[in-house]
Amino acid sequence: MVNKELLDILACPRCKEKVVLDDEGRWLVCGRCAVKYPIEEDIPVMLLDRAVDLER
Repeated sequence: MVNKELLDILACPRCKEKVVLDDEGRWLVCGRCAVKYPIEEDIPVMLLDRAVDLER
């Protein structure tokens, strides 16, 4: 799980908006860009080329 203090300062690298943890705790979600970033071994991977479009 991502540390709460880290989660409080993380932002989407594309739009700089705050990201939120998904319900399963496996992705960080940017609602503004409609993408999610993976969390691998408790480390957020906040790279644009690893972003996945949200399913609508």
